Amino acid sequence: MTLVQTRPGTSLPAERGVPRRIRVISGITVASLALLFVALAAGSSTARDGLRVIGRDAGPQVVATAGLYLALSDMDAQVANVLVMGDGYPREREAATARYEQQRSVANQALLKAFELSGDNPAERRTVQSVLDGLGRYERLAGQALLLDERSGHAPGPPPAEVVRAYRDATDLMRQVLLPQAYNLTLENGTIVRRTYDEKAFTVPLLRDAVVVAGVVAIGCLLWLQIFLARRFRRVFGPALIAATLVTALALISGVAVLGRDMQALRTAKSDGFDSVLTLAKARAISNSMQGDQSRYLLDKDRADTYEHTYLDKSMSVVYFEAGNLDAYHRKVTTGSKDFLGLLGPELVGRQGLAALAAYREFQASDVEFRRLVLGGRANEAVAERLGPVTTAFTAYDEALLKLAETHQGVFKRAIDRGEGALTTLWLLLPFAIGAIGLLVIAGVWPRLKEYR
Repeated sequence: MTLVQTRPGTSLPAERGVPRRIRVISGITVASLALLFVALAAGSSTARDGLRVIGRDAGPQVVATAGLYLALSDMDAQVANVLVMGDGYPREREAATARYEQQRSVANQALLKAFELSGDNPAERRTVQSVLDGLGRYERLAGQALLLDERSGHAPGPPPAEVVRAYRDATDLMRQVLLPQAYNLTLENGTIVRRTYDEKAFTVPLLRDAVVVAGVVAIGCLLWLQIFLARRFRRVFGPALIAATLVTALALISGVAVLGRDMQALRTAKSDGFDSVLTLAKARAISNSMQGDQSRYLLDKDRADTYEHTYLDKSMSVVYFEAGNLDAYHRKVTTGSKDFLGLLGPELVGRQGLAALAAYREFQASDVEFRRLVLGGRANEAVAERLGPVTTAFTAYDEALLKLAETHQGVFKRAIDRGEGALTTLWLLLPFAIGAIGLLVIAGVWPRLKEYR
């Protein structure tokens, strides 16, 4: 048997290959760790982008543009209110005129937000421009009707025919052109939020799974490196590499938990916050237009049946009961079950939801008395009813919807803040975790490599 002799200071080929294997395993481990942190960065960045779009940018702007419909419908309602007041109720007439000016300012601000939100979309920009142009035409027509009404000096109730004709041109433009455009504009802008949510609802869980896979691979590589070093050098596991494994496991668990919380925050903000706030904004706008139809019903005798029908349609869109006419609807509202459909159907739950329902029923009950006076030919008393109990009941109903919307707005804000707070904590800790793991891997490997120098 031949013995292989080695000169002092030299090593066997197998021994000379150990440093290379250590470097290869270490390189694979570092690459797996890098993959983990890239997945964490991509997942958290994607979640942050979703929270920003839904919570800070498009979401609030979409809700603001929903106020455009409310502002426009209220403008038309206030013009109708002024016209039926005639030469009576000077204080109420002044208040209605001031509210008209206020809502015109709100409409202009909402159009500006809608223009900003449209970005480079030419179709949406044309819609905004069309609403803006139409609003200018409406203001001219409404101003003409108000001027003719002031000159006529009629008693409270239906104004002269020339005033009615001028108002018809204005309200037809509002109801047939501007309000549908405003409603469609809100729906189009809402697709930005829905599209963002659908995208993040698919991407964030996918990236969270990628984090899990990358984390398991990284921990496996760290264990592989430790086992190799322990066996090759016949030593117990190195504390530095054990610490690196523990920090990696902590980063993995924390990252997965944060991405899970962010996905839940997005879901809560979208479903329990944004959707409800937008629904209630639409319901308030339609309800406002609905109570404006009461004044139009009193103002224009020739179109009274039409305005009664549109009032019924809007009522059924807000809280649906199957009814063939307004009298039947009034009865159903009073005696109907709690299984509601319509815009407000899903929202009429809990203490605040039931309070809003009670206020809605009071408003519909006041409408019964109002129409009884109109049909009885008691125009002056009908105007007093419209400006008194009817307005009081509607204000209480609108305030109930506003409180309900504020509750959902709070849910929306808290969900966004919670998601962003979790991400902020993760981003603060991530650099320290990367640095600590890197130093610990070097501390665990470098002494072994030095033994072969």
